[in-house]
Amino acid sequence: MNRSVVFDSPFLLGFEHTRSLIERAAKAAAESYPPYNVEDRGAGALRITLAVAGFTPDTLQITLEDRHLTVAGKREDGGGKAEDAYLHRGIAARGFVRSFVLADGMVVERALLEHGLLHIDLDRPEPDRLVKRIPIQTAG
Repeated sequence: MNRSVVFDSPFLLGFEHTRSLIERAAKAAAESYPPYNVEDRGAGALRITLAVAGFTPDTLQITLEDRHLTVAGKREDGGGKAEDAYLHRGIAARGFVRSFVLADGMVVERALLEHGLLHIDLDRPEPDRLVKRIPIQTAG
């Protein structure tokens, strides 16, 4: 990935973390399995829905670390059926890791697995407005 020249500007100091977030988001966008939706539920709330048919709560894991939301699914070998028993295999039977980069202040409210869909509800509560007066010192 080409690094953005914008972040090399002397007017944007201390934005290395932002550059890192953009690079992580670009990497996450390249993932294609499992399919997902992101729904705007109004008032700062979002819902991420992933299609995880065949997974159970025991085989799914959701983690949040430094605004990086990761959903992982681990498939155990199906066992019992030989690969050649399928005439067509269109339902993926593999594990996955899907990542999302969350904005500052986003919180995970809950995760719900229903009918093969994993819903992750996010919210962004209104931050407290803080105005800080900076004292001006004089020299000499």
